[in-house]
Amino acid sequence: MNTTNSHYPSDQELKRLAEDLIMGQNTMTLATAQNNTAWAAPVYYVSIEFKLYFFSDPTSRHIQESMKSDQASAAIFYPASTWQEIRGVQMSGKIRSISLGLESMKALGAYLKKFPFTKEFFDSNQQMNLDAFVKRFRVKLYRFQPILLYYLDNQIRFGFRERVPL
Repeated sequence: MNTTNSHYPSDQELKRLAEDLIMGQNTMTLATAQNNTAWAAPVYYVSIEFKLYFFSDPTSRHIQESMKSDQASAAIFYPASTWQEIRGVQMSGKIRSISLGLESMKALGAYLKKFPFTKEFFDSNQQMNLDAFVKRFRVKLYRFQPILLYYLDNQIRFGFRERVPL
């Protein structure tokens, strides 16, 4: 797409563009607020059907604030060096802790595939499961579930921003 393109993506195309961008990046910035003070924290994530999984310390500020307020927002952007390259997603939603089970197994498997260097922190004979991960790093697995998602893309036109149906 280019900046003179008069074709605007359909809902289906928007969803594909947003999903491709989310799948192609590694870092999501989570934002929370408490007592009129905002906070942002970058985390590595994996995406499974627009559910974004990440590990974090349960005592971290972004987790504590999101659990207390039941609100969070997130942004994922493609690295850009010119205004024409700016592409990303802005989301609002909720963060939930994920317990042992099928969902956590799928998320951990996707995480280890996307971030294979993680295996370097474990002995070669150590079983790679959520329990081992939690004990090794003192973290928990969380899911950011977007409720509202916007796709931004200056390649379509300057300032292009559209809501993506979830």
